Amino acid sequence: MLPAPAGRDRAHGTPPRVAVIGGGIAGLAAATGLAERGVRVTLYEREEQLGGRLRGEAVRLSDGTGATMTRGFHAFFRQYYNLRGLLRRADPGLGMLTGLPDYPLWHRDGHRDSFARVPRTPPWSALGFAALSPTFTWRDLARIDVAAALPLLDVAVPGVYERLDAVSARDLLARIRFPPAAHHLAFEVFSRSFFADPARLSAAEMALMFHVYFLGSSEGLLFDVPDEPFPQALWEPLAGYLRGHGVELRTGTPVARVVSVGRPGVAVVADGRERDYEAVVLALDTAGLRRLAGDSPALCDAGWRSRVARLRTAPPFLVSRLWLDRPVAPHRPAFLGTSGYGPLDNVSVPERYEGEAARRRAATGGSVVELHAYAVPSGADRAAWQRKLTEALHDVYPETRTARVLDARHAWHDDCPLFAPGTHADRPTVRTGDPSVVVAGDLVRVDLPVALMERAATTGFLAANALLTGWGLRGQALWTVPDGGRTRPLRAAAARWGRVG
Repeated sequence: MLPAPAGRDRAHGTPPRVAVIGGGIAGLAAATGLAERGVRVTLYEREEQLGGRLRGEAVRLSDGTGATMTRGFHAFFRQYYNLRGLLRRADPGLGMLTGLPDYPLWHRDGHRDSFARVPRTPPWSALGFAALSPTFTWRDLARIDVAAALPLLDVAVPGVYERLDAVSARDLLARIRFPPAAHHLAFEVFSRSFFADPARLSAAEMALMFHVYFLGSSEGLLFDVPDEPFPQALWEPLAGYLRGHGVELRTGTPVARVVSVGRPGVAVVADGRERDYEAVVLALDTAGLRRLAGDSPALCDAGWRSRVARLRTAPPFLVSRLWLDRPVAPHRPAFLGTSGYGPLDNVSVPERYEGEAARRRAATGGSVVELHAYAVPSGADRAAWQRKLTEALHDVYPETRTARVLDARHAWHDDCPLFAPGTHADRPTVRTGDPSVVVAGDLVRVDLPVALMERAATTGFLAANALLTGWGLRGQALWTVPDGGRTRPLRAAAARWGRVG
């Protein structure tokens, strides 16, 4: 636990006014942390829906019925302590989340892996996976370069970035000499979580994920998912909570620029109007932060704006949702990670966990299937990739070859941050040179063992804490997995014999 910064429980007199720009997880966390201490918060979101990269929108199918198209399947791992804490504001029992029984992985060559039977207690979690996985044989284990693998056993932040950020995830796995099948199934899962090819992902990020799921926590790699589409299950209830705390939610309102006005303070220009605030939280995606910094020439300082301008996004990814005229086989899992099936990275069957899809299945007899393709080459023929994705589904689930696609929606996005080798030190931090300006999001550099959605939630609360501390108000306590390996003999071995180069 990271204790909450001390201070008063509520703002007295005229409360500070803060603009939160961005209505994704980071912005919602920041708004929550501030509003709960009596700060007057205005949240600006350019889209009509909250949720950021987990938003959804209503669509009308060909038969006239309504459905929700989201930006794809997301796993809510049980190590996401701060994200789950955010969601508890709307439902203290997290009744909107349902657990999936397994996290299966399939390779086209016939290899199958599962996390259902893997022990959850470190270090038996990592050892158990290797022992139970058919992708590891005794001959494979004997070939592993132990010295190169030892740094994975004692991952600490920021040390892991100092040791491994200059190396790509692909090169680290090659040095360790993991068996190819295990490389594709066990570790490419982590790199694909960042929507990046392993050759373009920092090995430090992959090592951090290995620590979070295997050696730093006892929750393992099983996860929960929302039982309805993201807007209904998550963001609409949380929006109600925020409104109850006086937050003004201005969706469909892009911010043109932010102007530093001293005192300290800022002015936010949106809808052709300029409004003054004591502070601003920049909780934008990579492209949004770059654009806003470029259009706000007096924001922070030139060095900060230059670092923001150097941020890059991961390659495009595709989410295809298909409404079929018949069901997939009843034994198909709710979620399946794949490798070797062309562009297909995973398949989910939402009717197994999501109420809307289950009701559709009950009404029509046909399944709803969602397909993902990550790290699509820039300039790819999008129509061709959409066809290839459906063809790959037929290889994975052959019964779908005879199914007719009644409706299809294909969503293309390229707004995830790219954590390329050697870029960690250049990423923005929560605090900037201006005490009125803080930054939050999964692109932010933070010296805590968090990643992906949990990094977004954690930095959102940290941004709120930074501002609350300046006003003498109590902040939000945070939780993470331990910052370092939990097994002393493994840590000692990594320190003595581990080799990075």
